[in-house]
Amino acid sequence: MEVLRKIWCGLVLVACAMLGGVGPVAAQEPCTIKADLAPNFTDANCDLLADMPTDPNALKDPKTLVWAYTPIEDAAIYADLFKPFTRHLAKCVGRQIVYYPVQSEIAQVRAFANGRLHFAGFATGATVAAVNMAGAHPFAAKGTAEGMRGYHLIAIVRADSPFHSLKDLAGMRIAHTTKRSNSGNHAAKFYFAQHGLEPGKDYHPIMSGGHAQSILGVLGGDYEMAAVASDVFVRMAERGRINKDDFRILYKSPLFPTSSFALAHDLKPGLAEKLKSCFFNFTFPQQMSKAFQGDNRFIPVHYQTDWEAVRTIVSMTRLKPD
Repeated sequence: MEVLRKIWCGLVLVACAMLGGVGPVAAQEPCTIKADLAPNFTDANCDLLADMPTDPNALKDPKTLVWAYTPIEDAAIYADLFKPFTRHLAKCVGRQIVYYPVQSEIAQVRAFANGRLHFAGFATGATVAAVNMAGAHPFAAKGTAEGMRGYHLIAIVRADSPFHSLKDLAGMRIAHTTKRSNSGNHAAKFYFAQHGLEPGKDYHPIMSGGHAQSILGVLGGDYEMAAVASDVFVRMAERGRINKDDFRILYKSPLFPTSSFALAHDLKPGLAEKLKSCFFNFTFPQQMSKAFQGDNRFIPVHYQTDWEAVRTIVSMTRLKPD
């Protein structure tokens, strides 16, 4: 975990240097980092998260709780995979829990903003959008006793392709996943440009709609290269959907935090705390642990620190052309 933090801190320093240098934040000024929340939210305590409503009547205490996991692959896979967890939550919280298989990150964030989801698992990049646009409060991530799961952005090509560096791909068909994705878009814009392949100049990203679509698109010849998450690539190989030997990895980024699990900011405090407790006392069954590369539990995360590098990359690439 400490290694992860050092890598992210280094990444933030690089990003600050590219912006012209940013001085140290004074200890007596805890609010110098301004939240990027939608206008309907406030952040009085400067934790970068939407404040809980001050009106008790605005707090939600639904008898049926609806949740969704990030649609990085076939939604049906995760609906089945999370069944033991959903049953655990229903028993632990004492309420009906419904898993809703969303079809896109945009749909997931919108459903959260509209109150149709009460908690959710968001992809790394979509976590930032969910916090800023939908009032999400990230509190947990998958991991082990050693800490939170991390992953890399990887740039993949077919094993039989003639490409051996990112520079070789200028003018080629390159897949990004979705505009809100960290590894599939924001991090690709940030890192590829540093290695001589600038989006919007050397190529125009093609949004495939997801990591699985990008990976299969490279294999099928729809794209010469794709920017995808390493953990999705590994899971698809372990399930037999792809053969790793059919691909070559041209680039691998530093480590990023994995997907977050977040609660709506307007849940009643008692319900929110009960949900958190139920997350943290759940042990992944064997099938679920295997599917998530050995992760066996949920561990606490802190958005302000754990997502610092991701927020920096999102802010720096937001205005870059596609």
